[in-house]
Amino acid sequence: MKTTWVAGAAAASLGLAAVSSAHAEDAPAAAPAPTPQATPSMTPPLSANADATSFDTGIGKIYVTGQLTVLGMSQTNAIAGDRKSRFDASNAQFEIQKSDGVFQFYVQAGVYSLPSLGTSYVKAAQLPDLTYHYVPTAFIKIQPNAAFNVQAGILPTLIGAEYTFTFQNMNVARGLLWNQEPAISRGVQANITEGPWAVSLAVTDGYYSNRFTTGSTLITYTVGKLDTVAFAGSAQFQKSSKSTFATPTPQNNGDIFNLIWTHTEGAWEVMPYLQYSRTPKSTKAGLPASGSTFGAAVLAKYSFTPMFSLAGRAEYITSSGAESLLYGPKSNAMSLTLTPTWQFKTFFIRGEGSYTKLDKAAPGAAFGATGNKDSQMRAMIETGFLF
Repeated sequence: MKTTWVAGAAAASLGLAAVSSAHAEDAPAAAPAPTPQATPSMTPPLSANADATSFDTGIGKIYVTGQLTVLGMSQTNAIAGDRKSRFDASNAQFEIQKSDGVFQFYVQAGVYSLPSLGTSYVKAAQLPDLTYHYVPTAFIKIQPNAAFNVQAGILPTLIGAEYTFTFQNMNVARGLLWNQEPAISRGVQANITEGPWAVSLAVTDGYYSNRFTTGSTLITYTVGKLDTVAFAGSAQFQKSSKSTFATPTPQNNGDIFNLIWTHTEGAWEVMPYLQYSRTPKSTKAGLPASGSTFGAAVLAKYSFTPMFSLAGRAEYITSSGAESLLYGPKSNAMSLTLTPTWQFKTFFIRGEGSYTKLDKAAPGAAFGATGNKDSQMRAMIETGFLF
């Protein structure tokens, strides 16, 4: 499913900066050591619990982690059916995993919301039933050696630069490019590493369609200590008319590609990327016309101290063709987002301000109660524990 106040966030930023002058006990210190688990993946500034709960069992060490987070949101020009403001849980999830040995497994369960720019907000109490249910990710992993493994089950997508859940990302809400991408898929994935190369190949059900007709890949090359370049792609082998909240028919029958560069140096992390998607005309899928999108985005984060950082995202996406993939055929959209974050051990708080602007939106397809407003501002705050 990929279905969208700046003043408030600026105030939050100043407030967080006043509270924090260091990331550890009022003095500079090393960032928390990574946990032994690579899943769920997380993009700084938030970091997982460095001292995760674990149990020694007959099959090896089992780790238990989780997230308990809430958010508040206020927005202008709410989409019909959405609210101007709300308070909700963003994550009440836990993970159980075995992350070493030949046989490994991972299970993530609970409730969640998936705020994204340019779309209506769906409450955490309702979203799992509409999307990935109460176990959104679960897989087994066979790893005979350090260079090769195979995973099977409910898997995170290989596509895009942003992860699915709020706690995994620089920003609270996902962006406009994310709205075009698959998030969770069921299938099988093989992963190979060799020197600076890492390659993943998967056969899945794409946009959670339960039809295993999607092939995807992620190829990453580590250029040096500071840079990586990645190509991600997903293509459909067979067309389908399936349509649900989590399975948009145009995207589910299309192909999507990313080119992502990540640069990390000192206090900076910068991630620009390009995205192209194409949906062909298909009588079988009920798509009378073709369409495509092209987008570009830059995500960046600067750490003022190990405790306090500021993340930002700027993006633009345009569509062509007669099929509506955005806000009507040949519509465009851009967004700007700022997210100050403060984390102390397992507790964090962050504010967010975003602005989304539409161009050439079809009548009734834009913001506001009647779909005729071309912009939206949001202020958000998220806080909680990563235990």
